[in-house]
Amino acid sequence: MFLEISGIKKHFGEGENRADVLRGIDISLERGEFCVLLGPSGSGKSTLLNIIGGIDRADAGSIIIDGETISETNERTLCQYRRKHLGYIFQQYNLIPNLNIKENVETGTYLSSDPLDVDEILRKLGLYTHRHKLPNQLSGGQQQRASIGRAIVKNPHILLCDEPTGALDYRTSKEILQLISEINQTYGTTIVMVTHNEAISQIADRVVKLRDGQIRSNLKNDNKIAAEALEW
Repeated sequence: MFLEISGIKKHFGEGENRADVLRGIDISLERGEFCVLLGPSGSGKSTLLNIIGGIDRADAGSIIIDGETISETNERTLCQYRRKHLGYIFQQYNLIPNLNIKENVETGTYLSSDPLDVDEILRKLGLYTHRHKLPNQLSGGQQQRASIGRAIVKNPHILLCDEPTGALDYRTSKEILQLISEINQTYGTTIVMVTHNEAISQIADRVVKLRDGQIRSNLKNDNKIAAEALEW
């Protein structure tokens, strides 16, 4: 297995205010697998994504990526792990406002020893003709494409997506989901995506449903559909 998540537990607060957010999570993914973490608000899915991404630490359990145990590393090693393995796409685009689109995407190359070609990524994202524009000159969908470009240009092993279409309209959401699917297929990138929208799970290889910090089901999807065919 490429990604092994074992016995992950996490709580916030103490005493009467203690909330057990993750109660022992076990998930294994093959290299190149597209996994959706599905669940309502408060189910623990974003917390789990943050732990996989090294943004937060678990109370217990382990995460192994490509044979490397992440949960036992110090902060310096964790930083190297994030640089080496991970790309992030968030609901908020987090682009640098005074850099143009090409420069924003280029920032991802500084975090990689084997980056992809920036111009190639811009063309693939449909942003090449907009490369000299500032973020505020683009639509929300175009800004999200730029944030995706910044994440994938570093050629990450795993792409972590936290509600990447949450701020977008229906048509643009489907375009972004199609783009993420194409990244999975073209580059063999392992993808873990958090969503509360059950329809989106139809584009994934594996669907893990969470509720109250526990896995309620972990199923392989044998009937994947293209993002353009999604309806919700």
